[in-house]
Amino acid sequence: MLPVLETISKIGIVPVVKLDDAKDAAPLADALCKGGLPCAEVTFRTDAAAESIAIMSKAHPEMTVGAGTVLSTAQVDAAVEAGAKFIVSPGLNPRIVKYCVDRNIPITPGTNTPSEIDTAMDFGLEVVKFFPAEQSGGLAKIKAMAAPYVNMKFMPTGGINEKNLLSYLDFPKVIACGGSWMVPADLIAKGEFDRIETMTRDAVKTMLGFEIAHVGVNNDSEDEAKKAAERFAFLFGMPVKDGNSSVFAGTAAEFLKAPGLGSKGHIAIRTNFIDRAVNYMSSVLGAEFDESSAKYDDKGRLKAIYLKEEIGGFAVHLVNK
Repeated sequence: MLPVLETISKIGIVPVVKLDDAKDAAPLADALCKGGLPCAEVTFRTDAAAESIAIMSKAHPEMTVGAGTVLSTAQVDAAVEAGAKFIVSPGLNPRIVKYCVDRNIPITPGTNTPSEIDTAMDFGLEVVKFFPAEQSGGLAKIKAMAAPYVNMKFMPTGGINEKNLLSYLDFPKVIACGGSWMVPADLIAKGEFDRIETMTRDAVKTMLGFEIAHVGVNNDSEDEAKKAAERFAFLFGMPVKDGNSSVFAGTAAEFLKAPGLGSKGHIAIRTNFIDRAVNYMSSVLGAEFDESSAKYDDKGRLKAIYLKEEIGGFAVHLVNK
């Protein structure tokens, strides 16, 4: 997969943006970055598109800014000259795709039929846009089309929102979802970028779904761990479960029989998608993970991994919900 598409896959959500006035480009870019989505597909539906791409790219060089609704090679040129790192088209126009491929410009054309996927593969593409996603059959159709095209991946756009986002992202062949629910046109027009920042942050929360699974407390001995667990369980009406290396009080408190990772203990954080969480946190937040701590299930899928850093004396690890 092309590097820019790898970056998009690690971010997970691509805000699809329509800007009528280029003056809104910089504050919108600020809001998206602060909200945790340093990415945007600026649609060529208005005359402000190219200038907006240039402003966003200059204001936030770390952003992955691309051009959407590209309908001509002239628009490809204008977008690339403005700083667009990728091109998205609503349909698969062979002339536009060839133009981009010949010039090593990343393009993700819109498709919703097997014939269009065949054409995309002829051009050597590994990722296509599935558009309009909900109106074209949604996730069920993506899964049906993906079955014979084992190497093709998808970026669905159209009708994606906070209610159906997780179902799309749960399918491994979906690299990311495009959507505009966190960047509504009316809020952009009114300059309410603080609300867009909040909605962007909420979109990330919806995607990753972080929540505390349990807190592990280091103890110096098995007796100490049992006493602590039993007292905690008594006070808060929880069952006690004695294991090989620790004693649980309910599911939220774990008392280790010997000191483990973290000077004080560890905190386990559940997430909707552990792989996406690791990719997002490492690429967007700059977090580092201890690969030697990774644990996998019998199918080779990641099920737990620790951050390299301690926070407040606690090691932190991710687990799948």
